[in-house]
Amino acid sequence: MSEPGRGGATFDRHLVLDQLGGWRGMVDASLPTIAFIVANSVGGLTVGIWAALASAVLVFLLRLLRRESLQQAVSGLFAVAVAVAIAAYSGQARDFFVLGIVRNAGIALVLLASIPFRRPLVGVIAEFLAPSHLGAMSTHRLPSLRDRARRDPAATAVPVEGGATVPVAAGDRVPDPEPERHWRDDPRMLRAYGWLTVLWAGVFLLRAVVQGFFYLRDEVELLATSSLVLGLPLTAAELVVTLWVVARLHRHRSEAQPPAA
Repeated sequence: MSEPGRGGATFDRHLVLDQLGGWRGMVDASLPTIAFIVANSVGGLTVGIWAALASAVLVFLLRLLRRESLQQAVSGLFAVAVAVAIAAYSGQARDFFVLGIVRNAGIALVLLASIPFRRPLVGVIAEFLAPSHLGAMSTHRLPSLRDRARRDPAATAVPVEGGATVPVAAGDRVPDPEPERHWRDDPRMLRAYGWLTVLWAGVFLLRAVVQGFFYLRDEVELLATSSLVLGLPLTAAELVVTLWVVARLHRHRSEAQPPAA
């Protein structure tokens, strides 16, 4: 963790949630696929390719106008460009979905592989975004340390590990305190994050298997439909489950913390 006030390109995990785009970003990501499906069924592959590219560029421009994450906008546009390039090269509409099938299978394997190493990836990401030792989600909300720093601009020192203090200038973000016990040393948290990782891996694997089946049968309409049905709706459902479990884990850890001396 870098010292407050020190310059440099320091990655700030408190800004990660702002970079994700939320529900609107998820909907935006589905628009190029919808455009491709509709245009391909009406005018053929070439029309579908141009419709997907046009919608991807439109989403990119809208994100820029809304001043949302440029990285997310670029990655979305790049993914669509690769998908349409594969379809254009092969001349088959089904190949528009090859990248998604391979990506889903790859993510599922990475998630499952993280479990035997006692580093379930969902837990790593959740603890990175909202550390449970802060109790950030114990009340089903994510309090912003950035907002907390703004409300208390006069704060000049904060406690850190070992009982020392670090000076914090007005407007700087207060660093997180170090946990007294790592979340991987808590059997309940490790087990819960492991099952959440299995859940997410199962969803990605389900997408890869179902879409792969329709791909091999060259069922473009069913392939496109499964891509949408197993996309945003299923992601929303597993996200709700994940947030509920993480909130309970945060309460569990908050209750287990020893009282302050």
